[in-house]
Amino acid sequence: MEDVGSPCEADRPRHCPFLIGVSGGTASGKSTVCAKIMELLGQNKVDHGQRKVAIINQDSFYRNLTPDQKAKALKGQYNFDHPDAFDNELMYVTLKEIVEGRVVEVPTYDFVTHSRMENRIKVYSADVVLFVGILVFYTQEVRDMFDMKLFVDTDSDVRLSRRVLRDMTRGRDLEQILSQYTTFVKPAFEEFCLPTKKYADVIIPRGVDNMVAMDVIVQHIQDILTGDLCKWQRGSPNSHTRGLKRAISEQAEMQTGMANPLGKRALQEPSSRPH
Repeated sequence: MEDVGSPCEADRPRHCPFLIGVSGGTASGKSTVCAKIMELLGQNKVDHGQRKVAIINQDSFYRNLTPDQKAKALKGQYNFDHPDAFDNELMYVTLKEIVEGRVVEVPTYDFVTHSRMENRIKVYSADVVLFVGILVFYTQEVRDMFDMKLFVDTDSDVRLSRRVLRDMTRGRDLEQILSQYTTFVKPAFEEFCLPTKKYADVIIPRGVDNMVAMDVIVQHIQDILTGDLCKWQRGSPNSHTRGLKRAISEQAEMQTGMANPLGKRALQEPSSRPH
């Protein structure tokens, strides 16, 4: 059983951990963004007992499939991008326990056999927890738990090419991948994932390639870890997100040497249209 994070100390404030949701379409680079955050914070190679930042993937909460559903999944005929594909109750309970500073055990999922594995990952309470997935903002009860919400916005052609390469490494043929994408993935993205973009506090165009946004987000998290940002209350993160969005915009202008109203709008004002 793998351990992630570090045990929550008895004297740690009740507002720990700082829970960050990271969403975006399939193969948008969400996990890469989280991995880069860990790297820039120096948290990717630390001992589990010293780790202050933990990552949990929504994919771990896929439901156990019935024999009929598993047969469809093996043929690429099951919709893994639909909200009902996830065990939303278990996801909510697990996140609630994490927010309360408890140790939890997260399921692991095998994408080759489309089933949950026996081993589970033990996650200790950390100062910051990143919860990443395509539909982490879909249900309000989960969405309201986040202190900060990030949406990785990547061009659809780029996401498709990445998905093709990823699924081929999982042993699937190109025809099945493209059929599944046009039948399930793309429609589900437009119906369920993209509309949640409006809930994001910060939108990150181009994902990890947007180092302006990455650097400022990492600095913001670093300030949380060092205690420089301590006067926040769970459920009222507006002061943090406003400052973060302003910092991203200011750094972008400094690097470009000019104001960029379009870029500022993309980072500061998530669209309220479901597209």
